[in-house]
Amino acid sequence: MDDLVQAMGGTGISKSQVSRLCEEIDDRVDAFLIRPIDGEWPCLWIDATCLKVRRGGRIVSVAVTIAVGANTGGRREVLGMAIGPSEAETFWTDFLRDLVRRGMSGVKLVISDAHEGIKAATARVLSTTWQCCRVHLQRDALAHAGKSSRRVVSAFIATAFDQPDHGAVSAQWRLVADQMRGKLPKLASLMDGAEEDVLPYMTFSQQHRAKLHGTNPIERLNGEIRRRTDVVGFEPSFGPVAVTPSLPNEAAIRRLAGASLMEQTEPWTVQRERYMTPETLAPVCNDLIVSLPAAHTD
Repeated sequence: MDDLVQAMGGTGISKSQVSRLCEEIDDRVDAFLIRPIDGEWPCLWIDATCLKVRRGGRIVSVAVTIAVGANTGGRREVLGMAIGPSEAETFWTDFLRDLVRRGMSGVKLVISDAHEGIKAATARVLSTTWQCCRVHLQRDALAHAGKSSRRVVSAFIATAFDQPDHGAVSAQWRLVADQMRGKLPKLASLMDGAEEDVLPYMTFSQQHRAKLHGTNPIERLNGEIRRRTDVVGFEPSFGPVAVTPSLPNEAAIRRLAGASLMEQTEPWTVQRERYMTPETLAPVCNDLIVSLPAAHTD
């Protein structure tokens, strides 16, 4: 911080000034991340990105989990963030329970990558439907196909996703799996087991399916967090030697990632265009249009 202020023409900054700034940021981030969640949030996207942190003289990985929800009014907001040592089922369970304790309800669909821990935690805490990200499933499927046949396999799977409704998609999905069974039995087995996990989004309005079949809303947030942490994580004292970007502690991760989420969320809450249409969400919702209360920043 001192080097940065001097580079901008200032006379420097003391450690006590930096501490006061960090405390102010921490208060704002805490208010944002623990604010009450009111009403129904039928669509919930959750994902984690791994960051490096220094702990006991070593550099270790931690999982930064983010939850983004769309409420009955069609607006999306960041609902929560947590930091844990791994993406184990217990971590996901605690994360979802915290969202529920803060008031989150009415979740009809949880969208994430193909993670069994998330799937189990969703069933245990929310008792609702889990949607596996379609892109992640396709990558797993292509891993079972030879290099020369991946394009054909991808095209076959795409024919299922191109169907107009849930019944037609299920029928085509099983047809494609049967066609693959002779030459690619592992791929066919994967499709057999994944059908109930990758097709739930088809029960929603056609208008929303492109937003519900994957984790794009969170992937962009993860990318922004990684961009910020990669920049500040380098220690200039190491000189020209390349080092792994890392943050000094989990408090620094919470401060930086939380502030980034606040910044990214603000345009969502003020833009006039809604992420999803309330009228087409109505059939799966039971509550009135609601929104999270604004976090106090003064």
